[in-house]
Amino acid sequence: MLHTFVAYVEDLPGVLTRVASLFRRLNINIKSLTVGSSERDGLSRMTVVAEASAEAGHRIQASLYKLENVVNVDDIAQAPSVTRELALIKVAATPRTRSQVFELVEVFRARIVDLAPESLTIEMTGVESKIEGLIQVLNEGEGRVLEICRSGKLTMRRGHHTSGVLKAMSIAADEDAEVVEIGLGEQE
Repeated sequence: MLHTFVAYVEDLPGVLTRVASLFRRLNINIKSLTVGSSERDGLSRMTVVAEASAEAGHRIQASLYKLENVVNVDDIAQAPSVTRELALIKVAATPRTRSQVFELVEVFRARIVDLAPESLTIEMTGVESKIEGLIQVLNEGEGRVLEICRSGKLTMRRGHHTSGVLKAMSIAADEDAEVVEIGLGEQE
């Protein structure tokens, strides 16, 4: 079973290492990992995709909660969600074969982001199967795939924001307000 864990973590050095080490200790391979800024200052959003049984999924989620600097964890694999991946694909293309590659790029709603004398770089955003489809068609045609760079899955619940995150964000906002009030009180 594929699990998609969305974790909000404090934006501090070493947090990524702790999360990756947890999966290593549990002997579970990470299929995809993306980390970036979140809607709240000081918190990063981490999306981890791993294959594990349902029981192991609950154990992973509980273990993630126990890690220092982890604010919230949600396993949204079974929830309605929007999932996308970004891919950069460099393809060998001569002046004779470029038009075929341009046509394929248009069909897949991708775009050319770099044009060099012997290659093209394609940018594509979509679901994993769509990206795989483009790569397969490119390999079958005149253009040969030279290099691929993929972001990993980015996933977000549809029409729902995790209540635990909202609660954590409001607690952090309350703490920030207290610090400001204490600081102002000391200045008087």
